[in-house]
Amino acid sequence: MDTIASLFSFITTPVSWVIVQFHTVYGAIFGPDTGWAWGLSIVSLVILIRICLIPLFVKQIKATRAMQTLQPEMKKIQERYKNDKQRQSEEMMKLYKESGTNPLSSCLPILAQSPFFFALYHVLNGIASGQTIGVINQSLLESARKAHIFGAPLAAKFKDSASTVEALGATVTDVRVVTALMIVLMSASQFYTQRQLMTKNVDTTVKTPFMQQQKMLMYVFPIMFAVFGINFPVGVLVYWLTTNVWTMGQQMYVIHNNPTPGSKAQAAYLERLTKHVTHHGKIRRRSEKTIVKAIVAKGRDRNEFERKFINGLSKAGLAAQVDGTVVKSESQAVAQTEDGTTATTAAARRQQPKRQTKAQRQSGGKQAGDETSTTSLEKSDADEPQDAKPAAAKQPQKPGSGTRSKAQSGQRKGGPQRPKSPSKK
Repeated sequence: MDTIASLFSFITTPVSWVIVQFHTVYGAIFGPDTGWAWGLSIVSLVILIRICLIPLFVKQIKATRAMQTLQPEMKKIQERYKNDKQRQSEEMMKLYKESGTNPLSSCLPILAQSPFFFALYHVLNGIASGQTIGVINQSLLESARKAHIFGAPLAAKFKDSASTVEALGATVTDVRVVTALMIVLMSASQFYTQRQLMTKNVDTTVKTPFMQQQKMLMYVFPIMFAVFGINFPVGVLVYWLTTNVWTMGQQMYVIHNNPTPGSKAQAAYLERLTKHVTHHGKIRRRSEKTIVKAIVAKGRDRNEFERKFINGLSKAGLAAQVDGTVVKSESQAVAQTEDGTTATTAAARRQQPKRQTKAQRQSGGKQAGDETSTTSLEKSDADEPQDAKPAAAKQPQKPGSGTRSKAQSGQRKGGPQRPKSPSKK
């Protein structure tokens, strides 16, 4: 490990300088020889490094999203070459090259911070062996060797002998209890980080090499931390525990606010967003507008959760726009009624009668005509004198005034009647 760490000695001086600057600040508060001053200096170094790596983390997220967009093509390749694994791998690599994506992009933050890790290990190892390194002079070296974190010296290791630990002013029991607890927490946080990525933020409809890689890292990294942790000084364990907790929190934030399409996290996010939008009637955050804009742009390629989100907005009388905003749908526009109250046009449309067919309109017209004629006849009868009615009743019925049943029996409705066949004499 010393040989590997020495390869990164070019960054040892900057790392030691940053630790000394933080120690100056915390030493004025807690005391220069306390474990709080040196421990918080290491924690602050981790936070500073991770803040500098945020652009790289954003690039990692974009690369992961690009991998998600390629999943339909990956599925086609898997189905086409399901019996030829070598050809399947070749086609996958060709697809990665054409799209400019890389399945190993999730390892970029770890690879980027590895030089700082080895430089910090080199600094703490020098403190444990009593050697000045970087900008840490003899006085700072003695101060660091006196610092204890929960009873364990900053430079002590799990496998150190009793004489080595006693020279640092501690006991083997304290060192092994503290280091074992840190190793367990470090491995558990790493496992939880990878597990929540696999169970919540991965589209499980398509199996890709990316998923296999993440599944492998979920089990490999905790084992690596447990094995190598027994050889790390307490200060390095503080570094790794801090960076794992930062990674876990950072990933939880991303999963909660910008989940992977098709994942369980996206289903939960869109459900929350639907409730929020239907309650307030608008989208406030820029990140939410970006997600809605991407969903609208997909069109028919939306997944199950995205279609459910669009349908939920429609039921609430809202419609998502191409710019990511949400407006009231035209079918649910508010109309002003005569009495001054407001009612949706959809409700007004439901109250309107259905449109009649041509045959229904004709039959309705005939019925209306019959009712009109009946009313007019009754009115004329009422106007005539009573003595005129019997005379009118005795008048013979005009030809063609027969009932509909006579017309259907063969007789003509109006005009001269059809002559009967002559009888034989």
